[in-house]
Amino acid sequence: PIPGASAALAALTASGLAGDKFLFVGFLPAHGPERRRAIREVEAVPATLVFFEGPSRLAESLADLAALLGDRPAAVARELTKLHEEIRRAPLTDLAAHYEKHGDVKGEIVIVVAPPSTTAEAVTVDKLDQQLAEALKRHPVKDASAIVAAALGLPRREVYARALELKKQGA
Repeated sequence: PIPGASAALAALTASGLAGDKFLFVGFLPAHGPERRRAIREVEAVPATLVFFEGPSRLAESLADLAALLGDRPAAVARELTKLHEEIRRAPLTDLAAHYEKHGDVKGEIVIVVAPPSTTAEAVTVDKLDQQLAEALKRHPVKDASAIVAAALGLPRREVYARALELKKQGA
């Protein structure tokens, strides 16, 4: 990207994700519980999310983003406008796996995450319950909720909570 006044805007532009509405979140908290709380605060925002992150926490932050936001499209932009510039685009889970394996990154990092899928809004509770009930017949709660969450494009955490409720009710 062309140098500009803001790494956040350069990364947003280079990410290829929707830029009509975005929320600049800044740096996520360093510690896991606070970081996950901060992610939960913005998970339903109907806009592209832009985060700054340091190299030593990149893998952990991406893992938390993937766990809480699901497999949204995302980009990691590193060392923008410099010799070793890197822009990696992939679903959050793929980015988390990549940087877990290649954790020796350096430089300034911007994480850009797509807004929540509109297909998630179209899923009815009845459809969710029906698919969970079928999956729970063949799989443990954790696996069933992961399968249904992926199929419907819903956050795994929410589907898991619903699966536990259904299991309690005897579904």
